[in-house]
Amino acid sequence: MYDGRDMTELSMMSKTDWNDNELSYFHHSFQQIVPYLNAEGQSIQREIIEEIQNRGGLRYTTKE
Repeated sequence: MYDGRDMTELSMMSKTDWNDNELSYFHHSFQQIVPYLNAEGQSIQREIIEEIQNRGGLRYTTKE
């Protein structure tokens, strides 16, 4: 389960300052609601995707 900063806090920050877990979580969340996103939501989703690409993708780790 995600245990990090919420979108209210993250929206005031550059996507470059988000950690990988935050990018991964919100990328997945936005994918689930794509049909319902307005223009602002689509813009945020695009920025998240661009940041993930700029980082060369995300490394997925499991918690043990």
